[in-house]
Amino acid sequence: MIRAALVIDDHPLYCDALASTLKRIYQLQTVKTATTLSDAMKLLSPRFMPDLVVLDLRLPDVTGLSGLLKIRDRMPDVPILVISAVSSNETIQALMEAGAAGFVPKDASPKVLQNALMVVREGQKYLPPGYTAPSGPSGDALSTCEIARKIADLTPQQARIMKLICAGKPNKQIAYEMSLAEATVKAHITALLRRLGVHNRTQAAMLVRSAGLDPNAQISDADLRALLS
Repeated sequence: MIRAALVIDDHPLYCDALASTLKRIYQLQTVKTATTLSDAMKLLSPRFMPDLVVLDLRLPDVTGLSGLLKIRDRMPDVPILVISAVSSNETIQALMEAGAAGFVPKDASPKVLQNALMVVREGQKYLPPGYTAPSGPSGDALSTCEIARKIADLTPQQARIMKLICAGKPNKQIAYEMSLAEATVKAHITALLRRLGVHNRTQAAMLVRSAGLDPNAQISDADLRALLS
């Protein structure tokens, strides 16, 4: 039974629309919303533990599957319905193998969304019309999950530094933007490289790109060239 839900989407209007849809379909009294993963995590408490999470794949503080994995770690038995504009078959397969309860493209009609919510309520998995599982072994999708797990394990400060690295910022600039000593930044970078299992900044950036599920939206070729310079 679904009595409370949590909607996480960085577009406030879309977030509110999803919350209204959930209230109407499930007759819910409690639907909370958040525009970032960190804000969503702060909402969770003994007083509020949702029976369903509707998650936007692309959030400002999330890379690839890392948001889904963090929520699953916190609430392993709660179904998570992912909604995203990134809707390739490979993306959907990776999400389902990572434990999502279903996937709905962000441009889906209200009828499709309603159907997905009804399917998830019955404890079943929902896949969008037209989805075809990629042929061949699923090793790439599993690798994506493994990479996302490494990214999810970064501390908040390491994750912020990683984003600045991916933007091509040198250590001195990162130190300035984060109000840290450059030596401290170097220590954080050494630690995050060790966590990710890579040897340098360029490898770290390419790892983040490979886990982003939407390569064009993560790190541009110009950013990578800046890292190599």
